[in-house]
This record gives sequence, C-alpha cells and structure tokens, in this order.
Amino acid sequence: MSARPLLLVVSPGDEIYRGYCLEQVAASYDVVLLTGTEPSWEKPHIVDHAVADLDSTTDLLAAGRLLAERHELAGVVTWSEWHLVPTARLARALELPTNSVEVMRACRNKATARTLFARHGVPSAASMTARSLVEAGLATMTIGYPAVLKPAAFAGSIGVIRIDRPEQLPDAFTFASAGAGQSREDTAVLVEEYLDGPEISVECVTHRGQTTAVAVTRKSLGPPPYFEETGHTVDPDDPLLAQAAPVAAAAIKALGITDGVQHVEMRLVEGRPRLIEVNARIGGDMIGHLVHLATGIDLPKAAADLACGNSPDLTPTRHETAGIRMLYPTASGTLTQRHINQEFAARTPWLHPVRWTRQVGDPVLLPPHGDLLTARAGFYIVTGRDTTEVNERLDTAAHEITVTTQAVR
Repeated sequence: MSARPLLLVVSPGDEIYRGYCLEQVAASYDVVLLTGTEPSWEKPHIVDHAVADLDSTTDLLAAGRLLAERHELAGVVTWSEWHLVPTARLARALELPTNSVEVMRACRNKATARTLFARHGVPSAASMTARSLVEAGLATMTIGYPAVLKPAAFAGSIGVIRIDRPEQLPDAFTFASAGAGQSREDTAVLVEEYLDGPEISVECVTHRGQTTAVAVTRKSLGPPPYFEETGHTVDPDDPLLAQAAPVAAAAIKALGITDGVQHVEMRLVEGRPRLIEVNARIGGDMIGHLVHLATGIDLPKAAADLACGNSPDLTPTRHETAGIRMLYPTASGTLTQRHINQEFAARTPWLHPVRWTRQVGDPVLLPPHGDLLTARAGFYIVTGRDTTEVNERLDTAAHEITVTTQAVR
C-alpha cells in the first residue's frame, strides 16, 4: 500500500491541453479518477477510476461516493471549468476541504460576479443581463458603444463579440445567444462596457483567504469583433505583477474564495487594471505549464495540496520566460497541410515540440462559424531570457510551420 495521500480528480480533460496537470499531480499523490469515458492516456497516472455521466450531478455524486467507499480520500480537485460547482458539491458531501457551492456558482456566473465586484469596490465593467434582443437594445442605450456581448456562464471566449454600432446588435445577439445556449447553468447574455486596453491574466494561489499572485500572463488576441486568444507569454520579471496582484486578490476576496488556484482575467484601461472575470481553476491554453517553465512553480500540485487542506509550496525554482502561440489557419476549411520544418526543429533547443489538435482532413472553422474548439490546428511553445526574446522566437518559429486549409464547396 502506498503511503502517499489519495486525491480524487474530477474530469481530467484532454491529454494535449491538460495532460500536464494530471502528470504533475500524480508525481506527489495517488490519484483516483472520476471521468466521463474509460481512461486511456490517464492510466499510468491513476490507481483507480469510475466512469459516470459528468453532466449529471446525481451520477457524478453517486460515482464519487463509490470511490470514497473504496479509498480514504484526502481531497477532491478539478481543473475543468464546467465541473467546478458539482466538484464543490461532491467535496462537501464527502466532508473534504472545498469552497462553498455558492462561491463556485458566483465564479461561474459573470453577472453574479460583476455584482459582487461592484459591491466590494473592485474595478470592473458596467454590465447588464439580456434575455432578448429588445433587452439587449435597452442595455446598449445605457452602456453605450462599443459594447461586448457574451454568455453569462460559459468560457473560452465562446460567444463573445464586440459591437460598435446599433445595426450590428441583431447578429451579435444571435451569436452570443448561441454560445449561451450551450451552458447548463445560465443561458442569459450579458451586454457589457468594452474595456479598451491590453488583456492580461494573473495566476493566483489562495490559501485560507490569503492570495499570492505567482505570475502575470500577457495575452494576444485575434482580430475583432471576436476575442479568440492566439497566444500567451509568462515572464517572471513582468512589472505588471506588482500592479495587477492587489486587484486580482480583491476580486478573489469579493467572490468569497478561500482556497484554490485562480486564473484572473483583466484589461489595462488607461494603464489601470479592470476585471473581466475570475476563473476558479488553473488557466487553460497551457498557462499552468508556462508558469512552471518560467518559475518552476507547480500550479497543479498547488491545487492538489489546497484540495487536501495543505499549504502549497510557491517557491520559484526557475527564472525564464515562456510563450505559446496557437496555430490558426487563415480561413475556414478542410485541413490539407500541417507540418513544421524538421531541420529547423532539430537545431532549435528553445522550441518545444509542436502539438497538433487537428488531423489532415479535419474541418477547421474560424468564428463566427466556429470557436476555439474548432478553429485551432495546434500550438507551439518557446522559452527565452525575456519577453522580447520569446516574442522574437515565436515569430521565427511561425515562419517554419505550415497550416493550410481548403475551402469546402
């Protein structure tokens, strides 16, 4: 029998984007898995599992209780945005450490979060809920243009769109409503003030109500009116960390979060941070991996430690800059080519292996017909001494990678 603590991981995600999370947690914990499909790539990292319909709270709770009967669990954790609320409910049912279900609901619902930010004086954006085109039109009369329409309870920039004129509102509301309709929690659309400025996120760890900001992520976005994230960089010497950290901590406190890892998104408007949202889990798009490459801080392990009621080790052990760039085609269509110059890759130690998420022959669809789940063909990661060098290396590598689509007729 292992002497290591047992951790229940709910919904591990896919191997390409989330495999590093399970691998890093399994380095310190024995892992039992609650998943929607029979494990495959996860098998080397787990000691037991249960398969359940993760979209059914009843099934998830029942499967979690079965695992708890077979094992003495120390904690429950998820890095899945869609399962934050049921995971909190399961942890509470098993009498294991967790934030409350109500707190997780507030993190999932952007309208609730905006209300709490305003109540606690956290700088955010003006926001109104709209359940019809008429209500959206009335909201824009108050908020003005440009405005942003987005689902109240979704993620990944799905259904998020900017409008600059009233005549754009009907199509934008249809687009945002389609994204909102995918949510199991709230299908409303928010009409919000457009925050004009660079977008960043602050990667935070909160223990017993005390938040530590461990890194700032600078984001690159695709062309408007959509908000597709095309890349991220993490620099341990980023001067924005000191400026943005207090605002991130205030937002986390306003939501009532006491423990966990948070990915806090904001924009710098006239140089001052203003909140977009707080995600109560490790950031997507490999951001946790970038933090590890840049600082040595292990966010998946920190999340596991906190889920077990323990204090995480946030001591930096590396000092480097890391960046990721997503591979999008220039136009929607069928993927016909995807490759990297192998000679270049072989002689470039700062370039990490390209990860492909689409196969030749697959459809690759850009907004408005697609979203991040369908628009990306893959990604690549580079490291360097600072942000300038990393951005130069991202550009250099881009010229050695080919992604080609053919329009469907």
